[in-house]
Amino acid sequence: MSKQLFIKTDKQREWLTKLESLEQSFKQQAQQIDEAAVFPFDNFKRLREVGYTKITLPKEFGGEGFSLYDTILLHETLSSYCGSTGLAASWTIQNVGEIFENRYWDENKLKWFGEQVKNGATVNRAVSEFAMGSPVRGGKPETSAKRKGEGYVLNGRKNYTSGAPDLDYFLVSAWVEDDNHLGFFLVPKTAEGVSVENTWDVASMRGTGSDDLVLQNVVVEQSFLVEIPSYSTGFKLNGWLLLIPATYLGIAQAARDYAVKFATEHSPNSIQRTIAELPNVQTLIGEMDLALTKARFTLYGVAELYKDPAKKLAIINEVNIAKHVVTNTAIEVVDKAMRLVGAKSLQRSNPLQRYYRDVRAGLHNPPMDDITIKRLAETAIQNQLKQKEVTV
Repeated sequence: MSKQLFIKTDKQREWLTKLESLEQSFKQQAQQIDEAAVFPFDNFKRLREVGYTKITLPKEFGGEGFSLYDTILLHETLSSYCGSTGLAASWTIQNVGEIFENRYWDENKLKWFGEQVKNGATVNRAVSEFAMGSPVRGGKPETSAKRKGEGYVLNGRKNYTSGAPDLDYFLVSAWVEDDNHLGFFLVPKTAEGVSVENTWDVASMRGTGSDDLVLQNVVVEQSFLVEIPSYSTGFKLNGWLLLIPATYLGIAQAARDYAVKFATEHSPNSIQRTIAELPNVQTLIGEMDLALTKARFTLYGVAELYKDPAKKLAIINEVNIAKHVVTNTAIEVVDKAMRLVGAKSLQRSNPLQRYYRDVRAGLHNPPMDDITIKRLAETAIQNQLKQKEVTV
């Protein structure tokens, strides 16, 4: 089913048209970004110029005020142009959406930060550390925050900080030693002692700039301790994380589109028509579209539920399911696209080999598949036990 059927408003259409102006340049640069493993600075400059980095900022603060549903619709399209750009950009818009929707910070700090985002500032949470593994699993950060006068001194190293080369702010999780609790500090990239080490050398999503953030005696004011979370993991699962699977859905759609175009144009001399006439090729095309349709209904269905204030706090399992279904479907679709195209799909100049590597990164973005399955089982068991208690 075409994504067009999920478009509901003129505002969404207007923004999709705006994104189309970026399509050719982003697609043309995607291969170079991947091969050189460089951050797409030019792409982010264009995103700032069109106002994309502030689409989830509420209108009262000068943004577009887009809902999660709106944003997924746009982000799927953007990610089909360049996966690395899509994933790196997703962190700013999802963090801004989550922070302002839930009013995590005090009003003065929100107003101040809203002005920064309105003017193009980007931000990501810096939570991962090698010693603790995935933050979702509950490890304690080794990054420390010690009181000094009216502020704090931060020391530590964060890895997998997507977008690091071009971020304006880092939301750093640190252990506040004097008070023995976790805290998030808003750290400007210009703060003394802040540096980014180019450590991102991986097979997929090579242009996300997910480098190491290094903090050496970084001094911040008391007011820059912006969050003291009630959860212990340093990473809260929430609806805005659906922008991650939206990224991989966009890449899978790009792979499918390439394969269908190839099928309708490729005509080896062993047949009189194009390979699109072959039953096995038609089967692969049909299977790709079936898989994409199921994934899209799952993703947009959960996003629709999230719009209901009465339901959004109760759909954590559904958010996890959507991420699981979409990312695994993306892998399946790209695999079928490569089977259709054949050995040509492995050529370094062919985008399919990049799509194949990029979609596999989704398996390692939160929440991981095993957490999703475990929580579904726990929920089923708990519900059964509750039902049993009622009937006794």
